[in-house]
Amino acid sequence: MNQMNRTEQKLAELNQPKPWSGVNAYRSDPLVVDITSGMSKALRDEFDVLGRYVTSPEAQELARMANEGPPKLKTHGPRGERLDVVEFHPAWHALMRRSMSSGLHASAWENLIEERNQSHKTRAIRFYLTAQLECGHLCPLTMTSASLAAITASPAVQKEWAPKILSRKYDSTNRPWMQKSAVTVGMGMTEKQGGTDVRANTSTAERVGEGIYRLNGHKWFMSAPMSDAFVMLAQTREGLACFLVPRLLEDGSANGLRFQRLKDKLGNRSNASSEVEFSDTFGFILGAPDAGIRTILDMVTLTRLDCALASAGMMRASLAEAVHHTRGRKAFGKPLVSQPMMTRVLADMALDVAAASALSFRLAEAFDRARNSAEDAAYARIMTPVAKYWVCKIAPALIYEAMECLGGNGYVEERALARHYREAPVNAIWEGSGNVMALDVLRVLAKGKDLFEQLFVVLARDLGPSGRKTIDVLRAAMSLCERDEGAARMLVEQLALAAAAAELYRLGAGRIADAFLESRLAAGWRSTYGMLDSRFDSAYILDLLYPPAT
Repeated sequence: MNQMNRTEQKLAELNQPKPWSGVNAYRSDPLVVDITSGMSKALRDEFDVLGRYVTSPEAQELARMANEGPPKLKTHGPRGERLDVVEFHPAWHALMRRSMSSGLHASAWENLIEERNQSHKTRAIRFYLTAQLECGHLCPLTMTSASLAAITASPAVQKEWAPKILSRKYDSTNRPWMQKSAVTVGMGMTEKQGGTDVRANTSTAERVGEGIYRLNGHKWFMSAPMSDAFVMLAQTREGLACFLVPRLLEDGSANGLRFQRLKDKLGNRSNASSEVEFSDTFGFILGAPDAGIRTILDMVTLTRLDCALASAGMMRASLAEAVHHTRGRKAFGKPLVSQPMMTRVLADMALDVAAASALSFRLAEAFDRARNSAEDAAYARIMTPVAKYWVCKIAPALIYEAMECLGGNGYVEERALARHYREAPVNAIWEGSGNVMALDVLRVLAKGKDLFEQLFVVLARDLGPSGRKTIDVLRAAMSLCERDEGAARMLVEQLALAAAAAELYRLGAGRIADAFLESRLAAGWRSTYGMLDSRFDSAYILDLLYPPAT
């Protein structure tokens, strides 16, 4: 018996389960396997490789090191010269290199034959699986992918920048963008005085040439400051405009960006977020000089999808570890997972994870179909803020509950659970907090109910017999919001629960969908997990969604 086997035997004698690693995150997730069953073998094989990678001890170690060795800002060099560079741990670069080779920053735009008409959905699977490993490095990849939605507003800029953005060769060198094999793109929207209210931004932009402006001002939050360019907002004479701002000029000198400090964040620690001031900084205008919000919202919409996907992925990984632990640990004479209350807690959480994942993938699918389907266009417009709101909001509480299932073993830094827990709140805050998402839904409602009626057709069809009653409840919530803006969150949450249940039914998850619908939409208000009653077979739910290892 080798040393490893002796160690495992000793841990078993001490009632300590094996570490949760080496479990294929793709193959062990029946929901994702079912969703991808119609995709090509090449794609399913790719997901299989990625699923093995994200739970491997080697990848988990990279995630740990990247978060324990956070980025550092170097504002000046030894001669007093401005540097304005951010140094990252080598593990960060390893994670970036692997994820860019997987196309997380580019695949939605590549028009690959095998991903045609499902590029967003295919990328969503990749993103969801990678989120189960480490989410900090996903931030620049999200913004890089989404940036193309804004950059397309300027065909000249798109022609020059798109090939570099779409390259899968990670290039971390500190050189001008045109000298690099690949570039990443960050984002700068919020300012000290405005925050979410970007119309209050005071940064200015003055036209100095065809499509070129000189910017002056600041950004209170600018994520991924070592990106090669940033999509930024600034005021022109005509109104608020959107710009692509390179970090370095063609000769390698700084483009007027001065990083003040890096944010000391609760989570998302492997990724850098900065405060920046800028003067005489050149940028390329994207779209019309008074259409900045409309232009950048195309980018923001895609980032909101990623927020939901990342939260769903973290919830899946956290609960998978909790289930693994409770199956391998005995308490009061039998496996912890078989204790009645623990079974119900885990099954209750499993319903939310399945619903959140299904809803996020359905939203990605709507993005793929929106151009050719009015129903999917309506779904994408309304459900983007709704999914972002609900999926991201339930993540912190669910991950905490998963942590509690491990007891003190879950409250230590050696496990990924602690990292997921710190990471979870950022997705609910980034790219629009809960109230901003609710206001976005109200904006659609204020323009008319046509899009809602198209959405209701989809939901009623997929919900089946319960559809009519559910839609009546949603219409009542809409009417209330027309009279009382403060009730918007009620509508948003009801929409999320109804759409999640509808998608579970559409996927054929009958008993899972029934349990989710009855416990979420037909039951009373609940604030903790473990509230499933005996009508639902908790052990069946758990074993179906988290199959025991064979």
